[in-house]
Amino acid sequence: MELFGIVRPCTHRLTDHLKTQWMAHLCGLCLALRADHGQFARVVTNYDGLIVSVLTEAQTGVTDSGRRTAGPCPLRAMRTAPVARGEGARLAAAVSLVLASAKVRDHVADRDGLLARRPVAAAARRVARSWDRAGARAGTAVGFDTAVLVDAVDRQTGIEALAGPGTPFLVVTEPTETATAAAFAHTALLAGRPGNTEPLAEAGRLFGRLAHLLDAVEDQAADAEAGAWNPLTATGTSREEARRLADDALHGIRLALKDAEFTDGKLVHQLLAHELRVSVDRAFGTTTCSHTGGAPAHAHGPVPGNPYAPDGPAPGNPYAPGPGGPAGPGGPWNPGPGGGGGFGPLPPGPPRNRRGLIAGCAVWAGLACTCQMCCGTYEDPWSRERKDGLCQQCDCGSCCDGCECCSNCCGEDGCCGCDCNCDCGSC
Repeated sequence: MELFGIVRPCTHRLTDHLKTQWMAHLCGLCLALRADHGQFARVVTNYDGLIVSVLTEAQTGVTDSGRRTAGPCPLRAMRTAPVARGEGARLAAAVSLVLASAKVRDHVADRDGLLARRPVAAAARRVARSWDRAGARAGTAVGFDTAVLVDAVDRQTGIEALAGPGTPFLVVTEPTETATAAAFAHTALLAGRPGNTEPLAEAGRLFGRLAHLLDAVEDQAADAEAGAWNPLTATGTSREEARRLADDALHGIRLALKDAEFTDGKLVHQLLAHELRVSVDRAFGTTTCSHTGGAPAHAHGPVPGNPYAPDGPAPGNPYAPGPGGPAGPGGPWNPGPGGGGGFGPLPPGPPRNRRGLIAGCAVWAGLACTCQMCCGTYEDPWSRERKDGLCQQCDCGSCCDGCECCSNCCGEDGCCGCDCNCDCGSC
């Protein structure tokens, strides 16, 4: 199951109630894909797609018909769990299929990895076309025309081909904004709340802008190294301007959500007010907290006391490359001229050869079936690098614990790292 998206909440930031709700929507999307489109369709499960399921239920409230108990699953450590079902999950499935199709075609166009080979690229295109058709069927079942999503993907290619230095960055993000606005707005129609259509469309438009922007920020260095097209580089948009656009989008989303009416909007608030802020900070390499006046907790430059800082080691660092240190002249790791004393250079470690495609796939299957990729520490099936499972990856950095509405609430004047002024009454 491939999990991608800009909203990737750490469970340490969610209360038990919100964690249960989040997993219900995640598993509900996965099972909706399996039920309507087969086992293989479950690979398109993604975090951003299930937000439309969360939005739908936030407007209707949790109902008996909106939940069912799913059987044991390896990704839940073989436990049963309540999962979301209904039109919200089916809309999320339709959106996820079209998003995944667009992602595959983008990788084919960039000739990434194995997709540089014509037979593999041809097979990937066939899969993408089948996902487009499946997404259209799923969308029709809930009254949503996925043509707006497909049209946005098609227009994106032409816009990128014409973009150059001086092109406003928002011209490049327009197709993504249009697609996400349509998906968010349709949740209001599914929930029977037509008054929410306009504010949710605005929230969706800004969410699409933010998704495109953060993807560009995170990929800019890798794209430059690979010679791939990147919207920030192509349009000459500075890092500072990108951050300004991101912060404006975050603020706009919060204002739009305040104009919408929800039966239970706690999870929506957590995801779109708080987790989006975390995503922005993660992409730009900063963290913020209201206890520090909103200043970055990890500003650019060396961290005090960091022995590996570029401006030199901290005082008292025993591994400093100075006199008397093991890495300094005469130290055991650097015997100096004449070779007196020390142990000489450390021997190279054993080679870590990459696994082949088939062997790596076999190892991946074993890791997935035993839940190590979710809840343990494992060796990458192909590169052999040590990695932490999804449950172990925590970037909380939170300065305080949670309230029921938002798990980072820091006082009566607002929430940790944002200006949403939580009024849930439980702070």
